[in-house]
Amino acid sequence: MSLGLAFRVRIAPEFAAWREEARRLVREGIAPDEIELVDEEHDTALSLGFALSPAPNPARAIAQPAVPRPFLDLAEIVACHSDPGRWQLLYRVLWRLQSDRSLIRHELDDDVARMRRMDAQVRRDLHKMHAFLRFRMVTEHTGAEAGEQSREHYIAWYRPDHRILPLAVPFFAERFAVMRWTILTDHAAASWDPETRRVAWGPGVPRSQAPQEDELESMWRSYYGSIFNPARLNTRAMRSEMPVRYWTNLPELNILPQLLTTAESRVGTMIEQQNSLPTNTYVPETHTLPVLRAALPRCEGCDLYKPATQAVFGAGLAHAPIMLVGEQPGDAEDRAGTPFVGPAGKVLDQIIDELGSNRPAMYVTNAVKHFKFVERGKRRIHESPNLREIAACRPWLLAELDAVQPKVVVCLGASAAKSLLGAKFALMKDRGKVMESPYAQRVIATIHPSAVLRAEGDSKRVLYEFIKQDLALAEQVAIREAS
Repeated sequence: MSLGLAFRVRIAPEFAAWREEARRLVREGIAPDEIELVDEEHDTALSLGFALSPAPNPARAIAQPAVPRPFLDLAEIVACHSDPGRWQLLYRVLWRLQSDRSLIRHELDDDVARMRRMDAQVRRDLHKMHAFLRFRMVTEHTGAEAGEQSREHYIAWYRPDHRILPLAVPFFAERFAVMRWTILTDHAAASWDPETRRVAWGPGVPRSQAPQEDELESMWRSYYGSIFNPARLNTRAMRSEMPVRYWTNLPELNILPQLLTTAESRVGTMIEQQNSLPTNTYVPETHTLPVLRAALPRCEGCDLYKPATQAVFGAGLAHAPIMLVGEQPGDAEDRAGTPFVGPAGKVLDQIIDELGSNRPAMYVTNAVKHFKFVERGKRRIHESPNLREIAACRPWLLAELDAVQPKVVVCLGASAAKSLLGAKFALMKDRGKVMESPYAQRVIATIHPSAVLRAEGDSKRVLYEFIKQDLALAEQVAIREAS
């Protein structure tokens, strides 16, 4: 029997409604191709004269349907998707699970793959709501009989792509537990009472019923203007992560055009200030590797020395033709006191071996000498150094350059490249080029080996080949400069 002919069931746009109806249908042995589950909000077809359901089939009836937990967790997210065909998809997968309990693990199955895509789309929409929803304060007057009182009520209107308000409410209830707030959407409304710590639900409302402005927005715009970093400006990434349609929710976007206009001049000022920073007084005047190595442990030029185990000096041939400069030590390097001995170092060694080169014949160091990290449980997670920390360590790097006098410097990663080529350097645009620096005659920037470790699929091989090509170029330049 084909879909949409005689047997159709209208499902309310709630997971609980689908679950109840789906279990009834499975228990009665009704296969997915015998019935159509339609979303009642999108059901525009005339249902007059249609049967509610085909007759039960005792031969296929299942008294206790199998509902694996992985499917149930995934289905609850997919149920929030706006696709009107989601109920039929979920029922089809549920029916198939009765004969194949492992179906939900078959990532290449068409139905499972579609559920995974819908799950990702709902989660991304939820992430956007967490980031872009803005509350506006209104003052309510209550208790007229016992003397009028006022209280603050924070209201937000938001238009998500999917029906994600039930998924979003726990986040806001935890984050703003002491506030009285209401979130309005086209589909539904949720109000949090901080006294009872309960959520009251209501119907959706249009944007016109939400407050448009409050006195807190000027404070928020001032705050956003103060934390705006022009050196990290990337309008393409901004539009990708913060599409234009979200802008109406964000009061800070009113001042964004002005911030964009002044960004370039502000970056110039930052660079001038950076270049005017005092010289690191811990760097000795004698630039030989033994003297520098002995002096480095006493460096307190920035606060990174405090949590780090030790400062990590460079290693390799004293007058190597090629000098490799990474970003900073990692966890393994911080413990060992030697650069590039962790997982990224193993990738680097493999590439150098494939080129027929010898790492001990090179000089390897980092732009920043102490490990910067954040602790998460027992793990220490790498955190990129900022411009001030890079600038504080630059005198050490320049002293190493003066001591080694390499023919060519290879910067591994963006932070190392910016240390020698300036804050405006763009790694993916300019990698693999021979450039000049105020601090070295020949500089080539390439991908940091750690990027290979983080990449997946074909990207891993592409990044690996980029590094290999750039190191091969560095060898050619070093040979040419030596001749």
